[in-house]
Amino acid sequence: KMVVWVLMVAEKPSLARSLAQILSDGTSVEHGSNVHVVHSFGGSFKGSPAQFKFISVAGHLLSLDFTSQYNNWEATAPEQLFFEAKTEKSEANPSMHLSRFLSQEARGADYLVLWLDNDREGENICFEVIGCMPRMKGIYRARFSAITPQEVKGAMSNLGDPNENESLAVDARQELDLRIGCAFTRFQTRFFQGKYGDLDASLISFGPCQTPTLALCVERHDKIQTFKPEPYWVLDARVAHAGRTLRLEWDRGRIFDREAIGVFHKLASQGKTARVLKVSQREKKRARPGALNTCELMRLASNGLGIGPHYAMQLAERLYTQGYISYPRTETSQYPSSFDFASVLQEHSRSSDWGAQARKILAEGPNVPKSGKDVGDHPPITPTRLAHDLTGDAWRVYELVARTFLASLSGDCVYMQTVIEVQLGLEMFSCTGQRMLEPGFTAVLPWLTAEDEQSVPEVPVGADLDIEQLTIAERKTTPPGYLTESELITQMEKHGIGTDASIPVHINNICERNYVTIGAGRQLVPTTLGIVLIHGYQRIDPELALPTMRAAVEKQLNLIALGQADYAAVLKHALTIFKLKFDYFAARINNMDELFEVSFTPLAATGKPLSRCGHCNRFMKYVSSRPSRLHCAHCDQTYSLPQGGKIMLFKEIKCPLDKFEIVLYSTGSRGLSYPLCPYCYNNPPFEEMATGSACNHCVHPDCPQSLTVLGVCGCVECDDGVLVLDVSSAPKFRLCCNSCNVVVSLFDNAHHVAVSSTDPCACGAKLLDVDFNKTKSPLANGVTHLVGCIFCDPTLSEYLKLKHAAQRHPMYRIGRGRGRGRGRGRGRRAPRDKMSQLDAYFV
Repeated sequence: KMVVWVLMVAEKPSLARSLAQILSDGTSVEHGSNVHVVHSFGGSFKGSPAQFKFISVAGHLLSLDFTSQYNNWEATAPEQLFFEAKTEKSEANPSMHLSRFLSQEARGADYLVLWLDNDREGENICFEVIGCMPRMKGIYRARFSAITPQEVKGAMSNLGDPNENESLAVDARQELDLRIGCAFTRFQTRFFQGKYGDLDASLISFGPCQTPTLALCVERHDKIQTFKPEPYWVLDARVAHAGRTLRLEWDRGRIFDREAIGVFHKLASQGKTARVLKVSQREKKRARPGALNTCELMRLASNGLGIGPHYAMQLAERLYTQGYISYPRTETSQYPSSFDFASVLQEHSRSSDWGAQARKILAEGPNVPKSGKDVGDHPPITPTRLAHDLTGDAWRVYELVARTFLASLSGDCVYMQTVIEVQLGLEMFSCTGQRMLEPGFTAVLPWLTAEDEQSVPEVPVGADLDIEQLTIAERKTTPPGYLTESELITQMEKHGIGTDASIPVHINNICERNYVTIGAGRQLVPTTLGIVLIHGYQRIDPELALPTMRAAVEKQLNLIALGQADYAAVLKHALTIFKLKFDYFAARINNMDELFEVSFTPLAATGKPLSRCGHCNRFMKYVSSRPSRLHCAHCDQTYSLPQGGKIMLFKEIKCPLDKFEIVLYSTGSRGLSYPLCPYCYNNPPFEEMATGSACNHCVHPDCPQSLTVLGVCGCVECDDGVLVLDVSSAPKFRLCCNSCNVVVSLFDNAHHVAVSSTDPCACGAKLLDVDFNKTKSPLANGVTHLVGCIFCDPTLSEYLKLKHAAQRHPMYRIGRGRGRGRGRGRGRRAPRDKMSQLDAYFV
């Protein structure tokens, strides 16, 4: 038989490596570049000898956006985004050139096997990959839920077809979110950021899921604010027996009538002792947890580990691709009847942490929970292989999954509850205690152990107990706490806001956009901006903040996935409804603005004077809160600035084109710094300049700060960048790339450095005119002046050092600080010919 060629595609590089190792029984060979890795091995396919190539993408291959014509906020009215604006799909990671890589590797292939995640997003990526492929003899879909030999080889022997309907449902959701979200966001952002200076948000965003999520947090906030504490009274009784003090609970609970509590106190005080009327014992059970699905994993991670949902799912996905747990995105909470409990328990019986519990379950037989639901997507989240090399939060999440799995197969926690009923005068009280009989699942989840509430002594019926205390205690009702992440996930699940995959994204969005902050105990505390937004929606159109709108859309998307509704019809129907709501909202935006007026400071009254306007020569105010900008109150004009750094006046130098004072942007001593003209930054004076270009992109022939004057040579890493002399870096002079974060340190023993106007060096770089300090000059005979090439001149070249600048100023950085960066060993391409001599200094 002829050898057939089979191309297989996974969703992530690490997943491709794991799958190739399993399918090849460890014989696959890895080749290709650091970015485009190919795993090759031999075998058989459909009864014929075959050669396999396993490659991967990096999540979604394509991203949806408006065409460039409609990405200009000033030129496009927000209402155009619903129907008129055209959209296009482009590569999500252009620098990786994945589309070209896929089409190259597909040449000569007979069959395509898609190993994408077994959910709707995975189906959508399948068709993104298919769109890059030439015609083949057959295209197949592998569906699996865990990176184990049994699961993977089972999927290979039961290949199916990709589901286009599920892919279309994802396309519809993407387009709806883009059009609706962008229309509202652009309108709100332009309206409010032009009026108020202390919003502290770069975008005033709206999202069909994000906004109802925020509304749930604000609803709880409103309940707390409107809560009025009410006084109530209880009888606080304590009795003594055999040298011990027992605290009693009053059967009537709490009383809200001050006079009534006095009467009950007198009735209880009629006797000198407390008589035991009844002692009862009852065996009670605390139910074990069920099988773990995505929402429950996020709740447990937030409550028990203090890890937010978004970060928890990132860790879970990493554990899945490493083969430690099964697929972490599932709504199913019931084990399938075919689940192989024995092999998983056997694997974990070797654990030094929970091996004893696993062996006990194996010996007694797994107690499979009968509750839960099967929604037909993936099995519940379970551990697969035993982990030995995990640390930090990854280990904590893995341990949570493993212990919860064992707990779900253990018995219930059994304890004995003892209730002593006591009579004081004419009033009844009781004392309750409990004693552990069988720990059950709490042996593997020790933090859930039901501790003894009170060790109740043996007291005979009819015994008289001494009364140590009988007082009236005054207390007050307390408001509910703010929603925790765990409670919010439950509410979102209940109201149908988002899916198991998108819920953590929506919660992360409202945090990142400064609508809520994370308080103690992972509580979500709304900010003033978040509160005012939701109250504004409620004043204009309450449905915009209710989950019912999105729930209705999700039902329509589900019908598309099932093939019961037309993609175009659903899209048109949903956009028509939201377009009508947008028109109504925009016409009544002043109702929301009234709330902003009493909550935020007008732009003209915000900020501190910094630089002069080129039109009126008056000082413009620098507004440092997000988004940072300059505002001229006299001209009523606002000028955007680069974000994530500090802005300061730059030597009171004026731009020769518009007379605006130039300012300096800096991300700190280890970051980038460059001058910019506020007017040119927002209104590029030359065709070669894009909006948001600083002086290091300006092609003005005479301006001392321009690229023409200060540019030295092409960047050694990126294709489009130029190394520009940073005149603000004195006395530690350096060159900074105007496109990436490459920084070339020069020397710190010179008091003046300039780019020479003489002819450039033969290597293509401009010469530097350097004046060294007299006491530190490296030149002989006390000479301090030198004009030379920093790469070719031996005196200058020995000072060169290549660095990478910080992208943001330290005070603007946020994150967990857990070292989740990309690392530094990614390899760099060879420099261009004119920079070839740089190799000797930078490698």
